[in-house]
Amino acid sequence: MEKLSQFFKFSERKTSFSVELIAGLTTFMTMAYVLILQPNAIVGFGVPELIDVNGLLITKEAVMITTALISCVITLFMAFYANLPFALACGMGSNFMFGGMLQAGSISFAQIMGMVMVSGVVFVILSVFGVRDLIVRMIPKNIKVSIGACIGFFIAYLGLKSTGICDFSNGLGMGDFTKVSTLLSLFGLLLIAALTAYKVKGAMLIGIIVTTIIGIPLGITSVPSGLFSVPSFSTVSNVVGKLDFSTIWTAEGAVLMFIAFFGDFFSTLGTVLGVAGKANMLDKDGNLPGIEKPFLVDAIGTCVGAATGCTTVTTYVESSAGVEAGGRTGFTALVTGALFFIMMFFAPMILMIPDAATGPALIFVGFLMIQGFKDIDFSDFTEAFGPFVMIMFGTFMGSIAAGIAAGILAFVFIKIATGKFKDVHPGMYVLAIPLLLYFVYA
Repeated sequence: MEKLSQFFKFSERKTSFSVELIAGLTTFMTMAYVLILQPNAIVGFGVPELIDVNGLLITKEAVMITTALISCVITLFMAFYANLPFALACGMGSNFMFGGMLQAGSISFAQIMGMVMVSGVVFVILSVFGVRDLIVRMIPKNIKVSIGACIGFFIAYLGLKSTGICDFSNGLGMGDFTKVSTLLSLFGLLLIAALTAYKVKGAMLIGIIVTTIIGIPLGITSVPSGLFSVPSFSTVSNVVGKLDFSTIWTAEGAVLMFIAFFGDFFSTLGTVLGVAGKANMLDKDGNLPGIEKPFLVDAIGTCVGAATGCTTVTTYVESSAGVEAGGRTGFTALVTGALFFIMMFFAPMILMIPDAATGPALIFVGFLMIQGFKDIDFSDFTEAFGPFVMIMFGTFMGSIAAGIAAGILAFVFIKIATGKFKDVHPGMYVLAIPLLLYFVYA
């Protein structure tokens, strides 16, 4: 125990084994929903598996196992290399974008992993050479903020659709509230909201569990013969090592890689600084000493994740729950990583969770992601027009890629049209080229 304390610097950071243990458990409880939502994001709601355009069989069990494994491995890397209480897993956002395209048959699973791998490699290079500040300066604040909001609205749309609360079969419409499954979904959403209002840790996970249990006597939740099983790596082998880089040379591929990279980059930047701030780890200038370490872990995580069938791996803002519980060292992350490993053996229990339970969580994830909307500056029309176009196009076209591409192009156009072309970073003009090609060829 003494060596453990010395390695993770318990005394230096004024913490203890018991505090770190509880903090790690708290972090896991607040982000364990990724094990439920990630399989649904990739394979789709209401189905156990899918066959992609190349005939590759992808099962929810395989996606869940690889998600748990990679979350474990990369979080442990954060623990031992960076000694920070940050946990990582597949990020919400680009996973639903790629999953929607996979389910529609417009892209193969291997092509998705190829694009994720390239975006991860770019992130690694930028992390190693410290080009972070250049990227931060290039993208205007309103665009950075609105990308998160755009993805949030899209994810909420998917949740409303999967639960039946809204009916999008003939445009926009109200769902059928005479269905028990729809009412159960509504209950789940209200339960998560109430628990969150009372600041209950793990509100989303608790809401999913309670809704799933209530669904058993209602005939909505199908209980498997056993809740525990040894991971079936025969299905996992189908998603490991599948990399096809053919799409990266297309306009559509360039846009999709930009979205994957951009979301990961700024999500990590905001999360790391935000969570570190809660832990009083920032210096007088608001910077985190050694920030290159968590950035590198995040970037390597995306590369390793792509090689093993996982979409973009990112640092989770839910790590703040562990920090609030007292976590200050990598031991918090170690505990969280270990719990992810254990969950690989409970795939049947996780896969029994119905859409009526995952949908409300998805709507709530959307709510969490659109909170940056308040930071958009509407006082200057030339700054606000791009974000408006981005959110509207992303939501009503049902495409994150189209929304973000349109928003950036609208921002550049309105600046040029009003003679404020000097307000636009030269890098944005370069970026506009593949975005225009995306609409021409996609």
